[in-house]
Amino acid sequence: MTDIRIAIADDHEIFLDGLALMLSRHQGFEVCGRASNGQTLIDIVNRESPDVVLTDIRMPVVDGIQSTRRIVSAHPEVKVIALSMFDEENLIVEMLEAGAKGYLLKNAHKDEIIEAITSVYQHKNYYCSKTSYLLASMIVRSKVSPAPQPQIILNDREKLIIQMICQQKTTQQIADKIYLSKRTIEGYRVKILEKIQAKNIAGVVIFALKNNIIKEEDVL
Repeated sequence: MTDIRIAIADDHEIFLDGLALMLSRHQGFEVCGRASNGQTLIDIVNRESPDVVLTDIRMPVVDGIQSTRRIVSAHPEVKVIALSMFDEENLIVEMLEAGAKGYLLKNAHKDEIIEAITSVYQHKNYYCSKTSYLLASMIVRSKVSPAPQPQIILNDREKLIIQMICQQKTTQQIADKIYLSKRTIEGYRVKILEKIQAKNIAGVVIFALKNNIIKEEDVL
């Protein structure tokens, strides 16, 4: 299996160095370029043809939104992940509309960064596990195109469990509500994530809103 080749961009040198070091230590990843601004990132992508790009949104010369738009237009096979600070919901949506396939908060755990890279490389969207319900609803109302999915058939119980997951009910609370064991609900949760190809609760919420399983007013 070939390594996933990754280019990264951020104008904070310490963060960039730390991210590069962490990724280069992970078996199966190769950091093929580093940039401190969007124009340099575009040049790296043109030269190195990485599989995945991780890029800050706010950068000098060319920002992350413009560089993402240009990269995706010229290299549609390259998967872009946005790196964001808190309270940048509008910018995250703009990045996704520009063609990014996922986003992460900059303080994401290394395991989530690895999972996000692997997911977008496999042609799946990735939504940060700390996605707010406000951001989820903004994504649903945006022009973001979801990753193609096969037809998904959910039964009434699965839809009910999805609704309660979106309402932040715990596994035990769901079990008590529908008179099933906690272990049974845990099994349902795993099965639902596999069915809808979601990696976390954020993905479940966005799926549920897009497919009218739950309404915005029920989660906001």
